[in-house]
Amino acid sequence: MNSSDQPPLIEYPCDFPIKIIGRVTSQESPSAASLEHGRQEFTQAILAIVKRHAPDFNEARLEARISKKNTYLSLTCTIRATSRAQLDALYQELCDHPMVTMVL
Repeated sequence: MNSSDQPPLIEYPCDFPIKIIGRVTSQESPSAASLEHGRQEFTQAILAIVKRHAPDFNEARLEARISKKNTYLSLTCTIRATSRAQLDALYQELCDHPMVTMVL
């Protein structure tokens, strides 16, 4: 069977969750103020990228979780994916961002 004969793994459009993890504190200044600043800065940077690729993303669908030691923030954005090209471009830009540690 040829790879072009296989059905696509995802049928578009569909709701597609993307988890983005980033470090939100520096070891030099783990204060509450720097933690909150780091959370806000990371969240705003990620939202800007997501909205560039999925302009209809609803911020109410954003889920945020902080790690036990308040070091990492995990954001889950469920977008309405319209194509493989859209997802590839979004993943690439997220992975290239200096604040992002991992994208799942």
